[in-house]
Amino acid sequence: MDAKDPLLVVTVLQEKAASKNASTNSLDTDSKSSSTGSKHDAELSSSRDTPFAYLDGEEDQDQKNDVTYVCPYRGPTYGALTITNYRLYFRSLPLRDHEPPPVILDVPLGVIARVEKIGGATSRGENSYGIEIFCKDMRNLRFAHKQQNHSRRTVFEKLQSYAFPLSYSGRLFAFAHAVNSTQAGENGWAVYEPLAELRRLGVPNDMWRATKINENYAVCDSYPAVWAVPKVASDDFLRRVALFRSRCRLPVLSWIHQKSQAAITRCSQPLVGVGGKRSADDELFLNYIMEANAQSDKLAIMDARPSANAIANKAKGGGYESEEAYKSVEIHFLDIHNIHVMRESLRKVKEVCYPTIDDSKWLSSIDNSLWLKHIKCIVAGAVRIVDKVETMSTSVVVHCSDGWDRTAQLTALAMLLLDPYYRTFRGFEVLIEKEWSSFGHKFQQRIGHGDNRHSDADRSPVFLQFIDCVWQVSQQFPNAFEFNEHLLITIIDHLYSCRFGTFLCNTEAERVAEDMKHKTISLWTFINSSMDQYLNPLYPSFTQGAHQTVLRPIASMRIIKLWKGLYCRWNPSMRPQNKIYNRTRELLVLQEQLVKQVSEKRMKANIRQA
Repeated sequence: MDAKDPLLVVTVLQEKAASKNASTNSLDTDSKSSSTGSKHDAELSSSRDTPFAYLDGEEDQDQKNDVTYVCPYRGPTYGALTITNYRLYFRSLPLRDHEPPPVILDVPLGVIARVEKIGGATSRGENSYGIEIFCKDMRNLRFAHKQQNHSRRTVFEKLQSYAFPLSYSGRLFAFAHAVNSTQAGENGWAVYEPLAELRRLGVPNDMWRATKINENYAVCDSYPAVWAVPKVASDDFLRRVALFRSRCRLPVLSWIHQKSQAAITRCSQPLVGVGGKRSADDELFLNYIMEANAQSDKLAIMDARPSANAIANKAKGGGYESEEAYKSVEIHFLDIHNIHVMRESLRKVKEVCYPTIDDSKWLSSIDNSLWLKHIKCIVAGAVRIVDKVETMSTSVVVHCSDGWDRTAQLTALAMLLLDPYYRTFRGFEVLIEKEWSSFGHKFQQRIGHGDNRHSDADRSPVFLQFIDCVWQVSQQFPNAFEFNEHLLITIIDHLYSCRFGTFLCNTEAERVAEDMKHKTISLWTFINSSMDQYLNPLYPSFTQGAHQTVLRPIASMRIIKLWKGLYCRWNPSMRPQNKIYNRTRELLVLQEQLVKQVSEKRMKANIRQA
């Protein structure tokens, strides 16, 4: 091609820009399909003469130049495989002139769920001897090796060691990345400050106070250090209440309506048991929560579980609040199933979406997975909470069994619908840090960071479902969010990547013990350094008050839809022709120009009037 070809010039410029960007997200599948979750597109060139830009702390572990990627869409593709302590990178090698664009795989090792050898010494079929990789992000990757050079052995060993470091006495990549980091900008760990967030909500006030009773995590090891509780409840009283709640997770404040004082509090199930045990302290405490809101003489308890599950939990010592024991209380069961049901549902979605899609069975297969039904139940539950708080001015207590999975889904989504602050960049980061990280969602167990126990029953897509629900709401209210879909997919990608400390560990106490704030980088540091990637051009940031509203999405199977941009993004037949976020950038530039023109015209009009 002629060097003066403008297309070639643009491509060269893009490649140079990519090589400068050492903080690439590196989550693309092939050259034609970059994930919409990828923040940057660094595919070519680096100071180490490799086709990708190395991250801080990233080091080569193995390289093989005679590997075949068995691509489910383009067939077997011969190329070079590089394994670092962060990623697996494959790039096809041209075999003749006029080759189609190269096939590129750029997969963070944290995404890998398990690695298996396929074939043995007696395997004779073409590409029958190699490795199959099962990923947490909906795809499977298969590589064929030549038996005679024994290349499979070292690749398998390196993948096991660096994809599952915790199973081999190693450390996650996030720690090496931080030690060698040159990341500049705002410290993402400072995004959420509990007392500052409480002050934003108007706490402390006449009815609520902040307490550091759990400063050393002695009362509840899975709760944050700072709580907001009814002012009349002393610290000693709180300790007694905690004893009657599963895992000592007593009701504490998540959000409060600044006008009506209707509150959302969260907790775990009461330890009622088969015998129907009671706690005068727990009953009085819920009464305190109700009385802190002068607008209502009722307290709504939103139990996330199906009623049958809540009743069954009595046999394990748990249960739910009976309306006979808890006066002025009304209990609602929201029919959200447990982590095991959700894990199986997502597995069925993966079978439908990857690697091939059967058009004739698409709708029935998605329906049979029950994934959309589960998403609908979560959205419907959050809407019921919003209705109680906003319309009925009634305080709400939310819990499931232990209060760190379904409870977090409901409180976080309800707060997002009620408070426009959480629909901004900073507010959404605060929401995740507060309702998920600080209140003890077990990210380590649910995702299995660095752990090779792929069949662990504790794994479940709980946080993924929350992000899916946020996307569903954004589809119904496209101008209500300051951020776009690209941010949501980036968060999901780094939920798995183990590059940042944000989603590591199970509790705030564990993060403090590991000194995560100083030994790892926050995902928010990375995201906030290039916010323009994630801006929603439809968000009316230039119009004061236009987005200050409570959202009430329609929780109906007629409206809820599969998030193809996430679940089907590895399938070329389901991928948009152009990257959505590139179009977003164009719209943002156009928006800026129009706002500037409006400002100039207003200024001229004011000058003429003067």
